[in-house]
Amino acid sequence: MNQAVPKFEVEPMWPKPMPENWVFGQCSGIAVDSHDNVWVIHRGNSLDESEAGAIQDPPRSECCQPAPPVVCFDPAGNVIHAFGGIGKVDNWPQNEHGIYVDDSDNVWVGSNGGEDHVVNKLTVDGKLLMTIGELGKTSGSNDKKHLGRPADITVDDAANEVYIADGYENRRVVVFDSNTGEYKRHWGSFGEVPVDGPLEAYDPSQPTIRSFRNPVHSVRIANDGLVYATDRVNDRIQVFQKDGTYVTETFVRRETRGAGSTWDVELSKDADQTWLYVPDGSNFKVWILNRKSLEIVGSFGRGGRMAGQFEWVHNIAADSKGNLYTAEVHNGKRIQKFNLQ
Repeated sequence: MNQAVPKFEVEPMWPKPMPENWVFGQCSGIAVDSHDNVWVIHRGNSLDESEAGAIQDPPRSECCQPAPPVVCFDPAGNVIHAFGGIGKVDNWPQNEHGIYVDDSDNVWVGSNGGEDHVVNKLTVDGKLLMTIGELGKTSGSNDKKHLGRPADITVDDAANEVYIADGYENRRVVVFDSNTGEYKRHWGSFGEVPVDGPLEAYDPSQPTIRSFRNPVHSVRIANDGLVYATDRVNDRIQVFQKDGTYVTETFVRRETRGAGSTWDVELSKDADQTWLYVPDGSNFKVWILNRKSLEIVGSFGRGGRMAGQFEWVHNIAADSKGNLYTAEVHNGKRIQKFNLQ
């Protein structure tokens, strides 16, 4: 029997207010851990003087101040962890991008500033455990040591491997040992050796190109071993086996220009992971795809700033009950919870 396409309803009062007049800047990553805690990474430096009036010299208003870059909420929406920032954690980037929490409660964060070429592995309290890559150093899409503004992270816990969507400067998925940081393998679009250099502007009327465009924005692994990588500006998701063998691709609103349509991807929590959820910051909605056919079967959201609407919806994550959490960049600067109906 075919399953009904899932429906979602926004929970407008989640999360609860943060302490100390904290507010979010651009929320550039969201993840749910094995305890259904929700982790957010944001860019406090994206707040303007009126939004962060309390930290101006002299203060210009009572409210507000940036929250620490990483904030964790329990399922009820209470803050339970917060950490990060330049000068507070070694190798912290200028521009935060992407977050993932593995089954051992290690917190992985990416970065996409001009000199940000690192992925950091930390404890839930913000202690730095390992850095992959090096701030200020990048050497192209076939380098086995350095990264190129890595956008997103996923960990294969059983294999002790971390997959990185690498990303804003490089054009690849790259895999390292999640315990030692040792390089394992990498690939570009269609599983081929990635090639750097100029590309013609995206034209949806032209045939698909044999290269990822920047950014390679996210990567996720299904329970059956398929790897999904979002090629954002090409409006597509490419599917691979774990060794990088190309399987197939699908397009999402291929007529979308500019920043593209495939900003992130999450899998549903039923046993077969029937659905893919794809936030689309350009079209201001979340698409629902049948994972087997890769066809769009539904969507939710629209442009706007009210609860349930979106302004550059950037990332998405699901909890064990199938509820979804979204993060918004640009002027959205918020997270939202959508309950599975």
